[in-house]
Amino acid sequence: MKRSQINSAIQRATEFFQVNGWILPPNPAWDVTDFGLGDFDREGLVLVNLADEPEYSEKLIFAEKHQKTPAHCHHKKKEDIICRVGLLVVEVWPETPATCASGTTFQVQINNEKYSLNAGSRIRLKAGERLTVVPGTYHSFYPELDGCIIGEVSTANDDINDNFFVNPKVGRFSEIEEDESALVKLISY
Repeated sequence: MKRSQINSAIQRATEFFQVNGWILPPNPAWDVTDFGLGDFDREGLVLVNLADEPEYSEKLIFAEKHQKTPAHCHHKKKEDIICRVGLLVVEVWPETPATCASGTTFQVQINNEKYSLNAGSRIRLKAGERLTVVPGTYHSFYPELDGCIIGEVSTANDDINDNFFVNPKVGRFSEIEEDESALVKLISY
């Protein structure tokens, strides 16, 4: 990614947070990624790490229309994905999407209630609603309409060793081409 893209994404996220009443803490820990795929507008996120403790983690995430987070799972991390603003679609599978038998069902927890869903189901979360993702559950998400603010509360976070993407070309952190000065320091650098 170009530094200018990162700076622009941070500015748009900051404005979206402010317009929607979200106040960031002093010196927030920023993370901007195109997942190493080189197409931030289609597969990218702006994340703010609010807490990164040995026992738990909290993130605030900004996704724009047409941005999809690639399908992945975590082997250790359990997380709640919470729609804070907008309408968020989360696709879920009990195992690698390509290996799921047609009609495979599994249990998920939405808003603290258990549901039986088919592999590949799309869950639409309105503001305030949450999906609990247990280790091994593959998931992908995107805003259905315009921008979306997404909360993530989880057990300890390890972005380097506990993200298992379906697409082997995906990298959690992007390489940066320095074409202008950085607005903020990213957690990945």
